[in-house]
Amino acid sequence: MMRNNRNNGLLPMKGSSGGGGGGVAAAAGWEMRPGGMLVQRRVAESNRNSVRPAPTIRVSPTIRVRIKHGSIYHEVNVSSEATFGELKKMLSGPTGLHHQDQKLFYKDKERDSNAFLDMVGVKDKSKLVLQEDPVSQQKRYLEMRKNAKMEKAARSISQISLEVDRLGGQVSALELIISKGKKVAESDVTSLNEQLMNQLLKLDGITADGDVKLHRKMQVRRVQKYVETLDMLKVKNSMPSNNDKHHKHHTQRKQRLEPIQKASRRHSNSGVVVTRKWETFDSTIPSQPKR
Repeated sequence: MMRNNRNNGLLPMKGSSGGGGGGVAAAAGWEMRPGGMLVQRRVAESNRNSVRPAPTIRVSPTIRVRIKHGSIYHEVNVSSEATFGELKKMLSGPTGLHHQDQKLFYKDKERDSNAFLDMVGVKDKSKLVLQEDPVSQQKRYLEMRKNAKMEKAARSISQISLEVDRLGGQVSALELIISKGKKVAESDVTSLNEQLMNQLLKLDGITADGDVKLHRKMQVRRVQKYVETLDMLKVKNSMPSNNDKHHKHHTQRKQRLEPIQKASRRHSNSGVVVTRKWETFDSTIPSQPKR
């Protein structure tokens, strides 16, 4: 029997009977198949698909704290694991103070807005003191004024941008006309140049930071480009075209021929008649006296 087991590659297990698969094999999760083969026990399908119990959700306890603000007391229900910053936001309504303008003290020590209540020892029925922070309030007002100023600058630059778009279209129209060899009124070029310069002065008077400053700089470059284009168009518009040259040459030629034509007309109107008909005159030669 030992020999047969060795040939099968299996070792005999102590405490096991020939007909069953109990004992140590059963305890180890093995089972004996018919024919003496020892295999790992299968997990029942029902156990494999069994629903695992849902994880328990831990709910932080709610505490009731008492906050003194001047001569007024406020009682607030808050989570023990909340931060002092979250508590400040809850106090904004009852106190009328912005959460950034508040200072919270616990045990005569100012607490940071990121600190947790339970970590510093705040418990149910604990007492805190609320004070107004004038420095933070001043900073917030300055920040609000700065943001309002940036918004106003952004709106002004947007309006200027629309006006530059309109003027740029007029510059393109003049450029198209002059490129075809035609002329435009010099007053139109001058007026357009003045309007662009006015927009440039408006942009120079705007103070901005960040993205608004970049937008202003971009509009300044656009205006400068249009002004340079107008300067070149003004030079081209003042130069004589081919039609002007032909007209000038024709006028000069006409002026040169005019004296000759006048002289010819004077000769034709005089009484002198030029003819090729010759008259024949008979000349009488006196005869010599006979001797």
